[in-house]
Amino acid sequence: MTDGILGKAATMEIPIHGNGEARQLPEDDGLEQDLQQVMVSGPNLNETSIVSGGYGGSGDGLIPTGSGRHPSHSTTPSGPGDEVARGIAGEKFDIVKKWGINTYKCTKQLLSERFGRGSRTVDLELELQIELLRETKRKYESVLQLGRALTAHLYSLLQTQHALGDAFADLSQKSPELQEFGYNAETQKLLCKNGETLLGAVNFFVSSINTLVTKTMEDTLMTVKQYEAARLEYDAYRTDLEELSLGPRDAGTRGRLESAQATFQAHRDKYEKLRGDVAIKLKFLEENKIKVMHKQLLLFHNAVSAYFAGNQKQLEQTLQQFNIKLRPPGAEKPSWLEEQ
Repeated sequence: MTDGILGKAATMEIPIHGNGEARQLPEDDGLEQDLQQVMVSGPNLNETSIVSGGYGGSGDGLIPTGSGRHPSHSTTPSGPGDEVARGIAGEKFDIVKKWGINTYKCTKQLLSERFGRGSRTVDLELELQIELLRETKRKYESVLQLGRALTAHLYSLLQTQHALGDAFADLSQKSPELQEFGYNAETQKLLCKNGETLLGAVNFFVSSINTLVTKTMEDTLMTVKQYEAARLEYDAYRTDLEELSLGPRDAGTRGRLESAQATFQAHRDKYEKLRGDVAIKLKFLEENKIKVMHKQLLLFHNAVSAYFAGNQKQLEQTLQQFNIKLRPPGAEKPSWLEEQ
């Protein structure tokens, strides 16, 4: 009896989805054909279920499921709530089914491209701009990291100069004969004041770079990711349409070909729209980057030059020129410079 069941399963006739014809599938048709059959047709859970090993089952190891499992009980008529629930379940199943088919096609297309068996749509100019953007973002992230390190070092230097100035001031009071303590205390106070001004300029520079990298560039790269996903879907459905076009033409195939053509057109429109969006965002990003960096680099140069030249007036003018307002640490209480 087991040999008979296995013989039937080896050459079982399966109806093709879309027409009433049947064909024989051998045992070793392959994983791809099995996945396609499951994703397109889906498992029919309302017909039969198989008992493992055939022990305890009725007939050839198959037991009926659904309403036939308890024939002695009468079925209760379904109400409006049951109809709504079945409708929602059907919609969810359709969404999962569509997602499964789309995922299968895109995965197949991606693997075909990776192994050199599939064709890929390429916009050379746009791809070059996208790669340039990614490289620019990596370099700006490095500048941002170095700017944050410079801010931390400047803050540590200010704390040290502050403590040193207080120590010199205290010793000048206790050792009147050493007037040099007073001179050094005044020098450290002046250095701290200029250091706070420079720190405010560097903080403004780092904040602007951070906004450019983590918001402006990242927003453009998110659109690029959507564009790349749309490109993969477009190529997947394009390949599917080409394969159907090369196949035999009959009533069932003609219907599937029309459906594939409509799906392909929808993905093509989505791909072209996102390609245009990426091109526009890349153009605006480049203009915004030049505008922002021109201002920030000029600020950084003027502030650092004035600080190390000891030009307090030029340093303050630089902050006024770029409308930077200093907020000293501990905004709740005045800084130690204001207390002197």
